[in-house]
Amino acid sequence: MPTGSIEWMPPEARVHEHRLALDGGSDGLDVQRRVAAAAAGWLAPGGHLMIETSARQAPVTSALFARNGLLPRTAHHEDVDGTVVIGTRVRPPTPEVEGLSLTSGPG
Repeated sequence: MPTGSIEWMPPEARVHEHRLALDGGSDGLDVQRRVAAAAAGWLAPGGHLMIETSARQAPVTSALFARNGLLPRTAHHEDVDGTVVIGTRVRPPTPEVEGLSLTSGPG
């Protein structure tokens, strides 16, 4: 959330959330930048990082995720007008084991 917009947030978010979690700097994306940059260091392969954001900011958040090694997708729920960007840490390629058969039975 841009710093200048925090005062317009619903009180249930503005009053009960720590300002550090809400204040995204001038463009509202500082928190997303910090989290996306650090995620690959603590997120397990195949794990997901989800950030609630605005529909307007979702494309930029997706680009931040992709730039930091996460596979992004966006989900929107019309009933609550909520948007979330989900970043998946791509699993490292599985090495092929020569001669390994995944079929059962003799052979």
